[in-house]
Amino acid sequence: MKKLLVCTMSVMAIGFSAVAQKIDASKVPGPVKTAFAKKYPGLKAGWENENGQFEAGFKKNGKTMSALFAADGTMTESEVDIDVTSLPAPVLAYVKAHYKGATIKEGAKITKADGTVNYEAEVNKMDVLFDEKGHFLKEVKD
Repeated sequence: MKKLLVCTMSVMAIGFSAVAQKIDASKVPGPVKTAFAKKYPGLKAGWENENGQFEAGFKKNGKTMSALFAADGTMTESEVDIDVTSLPAPVLAYVKAHYKGATIKEGAKITKADGTVNYEAEVNKMDVLFDEKGHFLKEVKD
């Protein structure tokens, strides 16, 4: 029974770490590093593997940002942290109505490669996603 418990715990730990895992820059494909350097010249990034893509976390003009790249160097989205008060009013209203008493810990603006904008509000250790107009899309548990 003890062996079963240890095996189960090990599988769960591996599963949780597979979602976003810090990686050394040497493990980031060349096309990804080249694309990052071209898009954000002179900036240094910390890297994570996120579901088979490569996420660069960095600061630009004092703002915390990230950019997500496919292995071929194609940027699929970028994200910039924003003040909670800068989230669209419908986002704030939705959170107030659906997460009674909760506060938004962080806000972010996500821009997809095709120009689509989404907003993210971190509430109760979850990312709550909204479209550009502030309409609820989904919850993503951290």
